[in-house]
Amino acid sequence: MASSLSSLSTILSQPHCAIRIKFPKQYTSFHVRFLSSKLHQHQSSSCRRTSAALRRSSTFSLKISRNFSNCQSRSSLPSKDQIPSLHHFIPKATAPTVSASDVQSEPVMISDAMPRGRIYHETYGCQMNVNDMEIVLSIMKNAGYTESVEVPENAEIIFINTCAIRDNAEHKVWQRLNYFWFLKRQWKSNVAIGRSQSTHPPKVVVLGCMAERLKDKILDSDKMVDVVCGPDAYRDLPRLLEEVDYGQKGINTLLSLEETYADINPVRISKNSISAFVSVMRGCNNMCSFCIVPFTRGRERSRPVESIVKEVAELWKEGVKEVTLLGQNVNSYNDTSGVENPAEPAVSWELSDGFSSMCKVKHVGLRFADLLDRLATEFPEMRFRYTSPHPKDFPDDLLYVMRDRYNICKSIHLPAQSGSSAVLERMRRGYTREAYLDLVKKIRDIIPDMGISSDFICGFCGETEEDHEDTLSLVKAVCYDMAYMFAYSMREKTHAHRKYVDDVPDDVKQRRLTELIEAFRGSTGQNYDSKIGTLQLVLVEGPNKRAPDTELIGKSDRGHRVSFTNLPIPDKVDNNGKRNPKIGDYVEVHITKSTRASLFGEALAITKLSSFYSSSHEEAVAFASRT
Repeated sequence: MASSLSSLSTILSQPHCAIRIKFPKQYTSFHVRFLSSKLHQHQSSSCRRTSAALRRSSTFSLKISRNFSNCQSRSSLPSKDQIPSLHHFIPKATAPTVSASDVQSEPVMISDAMPRGRIYHETYGCQMNVNDMEIVLSIMKNAGYTESVEVPENAEIIFINTCAIRDNAEHKVWQRLNYFWFLKRQWKSNVAIGRSQSTHPPKVVVLGCMAERLKDKILDSDKMVDVVCGPDAYRDLPRLLEEVDYGQKGINTLLSLEETYADINPVRISKNSISAFVSVMRGCNNMCSFCIVPFTRGRERSRPVESIVKEVAELWKEGVKEVTLLGQNVNSYNDTSGVENPAEPAVSWELSDGFSSMCKVKHVGLRFADLLDRLATEFPEMRFRYTSPHPKDFPDDLLYVMRDRYNICKSIHLPAQSGSSAVLERMRRGYTREAYLDLVKKIRDIIPDMGISSDFICGFCGETEEDHEDTLSLVKAVCYDMAYMFAYSMREKTHAHRKYVDDVPDDVKQRRLTELIEAFRGSTGQNYDSKIGTLQLVLVEGPNKRAPDTELIGKSDRGHRVSFTNLPIPDKVDNNGKRNPKIGDYVEVHITKSTRASLFGEALAITKLSSFYSSSHEEAVAFASRT
């Protein structure tokens, strides 16, 4: 009885909630509805507190339909004394004999409800974290949290989505948490002086990789944080926030083998954008010795192809012209949802030549090449990019799909991490320097104009000066378009933390990082200079910040930044004369200048993606026939 009363009290105290209670058969057709438009404090399991909760309800309506099954006529209706009162129903409705199915929720339109709290959010780390925040906002919107604000001082809920890859990222998060703690602790005085506009002290929620890795430390940090939620538990956020109302701290950092959020339509943070990010898989199986990701995001699992196609179709309707597919190891995508008999042995998982993997694939479904081919075929006027891949998962099929589909951008992120085979072995990367260079050669043999970017770590455990020189020579040999370069920072829980010693001094790491950056600048400058005199198709992203009134800027197929003067040019799409290009247009640009970090050119015409490459193919065929 007590537990059931508590359950009813909890339901009645929910904000903006309408419930219908069905009673035992002897009172069939008695229909009681409670409508609460006010959030009550959590009640205890006693009947007295339940009754108190009902009395405090701002609106309480009782609808009784006197239509008893045993009535033969109006004269046979029970007398006034026989008709049960509301108080007669309350104990029966809350008795243990009433099952959960007897209490049914009626949804109330969000627009009819008062706002449940304004949200402010910050995101650190990779683009996957940005996409995760979009998923969180969608979950919160469905739970009634519909309003976002631009500054934390105006928010009742503060989300901070964290990264645990490097120590510097965690340091920034702790700094922000200290400020959010100040907003909570000094809330009254902040409101009094006009510094804050929130209606109550904000609840601070830590999301993402750092939440999983440092959950105990975060929750113990002097009431700094109210909720800690890991990457696979975002659906639980509304419940966790309610626990805070009852004086508890909310925590859920459980990792999942199935969660992909495939059914959730993310709330796009960037409004009216012509580019978007779509998560296609989560987690990582590679277990590189320096990396914390498998421990913070769990093992690999992929979304079904159909759910991805559906999301991209919605983006196309919204005007998105370029989609980047996301995953911790995006090209190990493996949709097994259509595998007919999972018990049968899997076909061998094809890796890049000369590469190995510590993880064996049990069942092989649709691979990344299948996904790319499907998307490129169904959306011919949309560009596709992807990040972040692993060099081991570039079988020939994937390279041929990239070559044959004009709307798959000719740009590959190929993380090397080091140019030394000895360091690569300690990193547990599954390849040697020679295998990596062979893969680069194969890529450029199949797709000659392929742009390649990379990741590098300076000063990993045991790295010698000779190892560092190998990395510098690799950068010069490959001639990258772009690279992310970092000094190594040891992360707890990793293989390196358990087995190795972080023995390279910080000053040596920084010196090697500086040398690596200089080597990179020399190689990337050659790539930009080689584009002078070429015709590039540029997707316009907006005004150039350096000259917002006169220039537009966008990206080429290879991802190079290209700016040009904003003047009326021929419109080949609508054939209606000349007009100025706008955001979302594809523009033919003749490159006239390189700064070795960006390109500048003359805009020639507004065109379609398919038309540009069809014309380019015809010109190439005509040139070949003349020679």
